[in-house]
Amino acid sequence: MAVPKSKVSKQRGNTRFAQWKLSSPNLVECPQCHAKILSHRACPNCGSYNGRQVVVAKEKKED
Repeated sequence: MAVPKSKVSKQRGNTRFAQWKLSSPNLVECPQCHAKILSHRACPNCGSYNGRQVVVAKEKKED
């Protein structure tokens, strides 16, 4: 059975768990439509990637 050799202080335990933090997504600007997108992904607005059309963009429905 695993038993710790000595007690871990509150400060040591809390500093270990304090390193969990969120990072913001790395957004870049689309060269075609200038919308913010994730890097190395096709643009959801215009459907272009690496300077060429790869996905047919969906048209927005207007009422």
